[in-house]
Amino acid sequence: MNDNKVSDKISVNNSGWVSLRQFDDGNDGTLCILEAQRDIPFEVKRVYYITNLQNARSCRGKHAHKTLRQAIFCISGSFVLGLDDGYNRQDVRMWRNNQGVLLEPMLWHTMSDFSSGCVLMVVANEYYDAIDYIRNYEEFRQYARKL
Repeated sequence: MNDNKVSDKISVNNSGWVSLRQFDDGNDGTLCILEAQRDIPFEVKRVYYITNLQNARSCRGKHAHKTLRQAIFCISGSFVLGLDDGYNRQDVRMWRNNQGVLLEPMLWHTMSDFSSGCVLMVVANEYYDAIDYIRNYEEFRQYARKL
């Protein structure tokens, strides 16, 4: 997806921006708040984060989910989030710690172009289930186009 222009506007299906409330406490830092079913449109059952990305050329994700709903945030640094709904593709630069992207079911996604010190956080509406993953891109496209 690196051939696409990085955008601030999300145009693929099954996705969209999520904004968290943010409070600037001056010298005492900034507080960001995420509340399930208020700031994101689902109950949170799982939270995970990715750190210590040693190689900016790494590519993570490379899958879609059949039913899982997620929201992804860049807590520190930056990265490029690749989105693909089976018809449209786009790249979104993630760098605002209070701005996330909804990853709804049937959305192929990748994460790449990590800055030094990048930290990603993901909240999900279900517990881990390997059966929910689609890890083959062609299988994903066939599945997505049947919907």
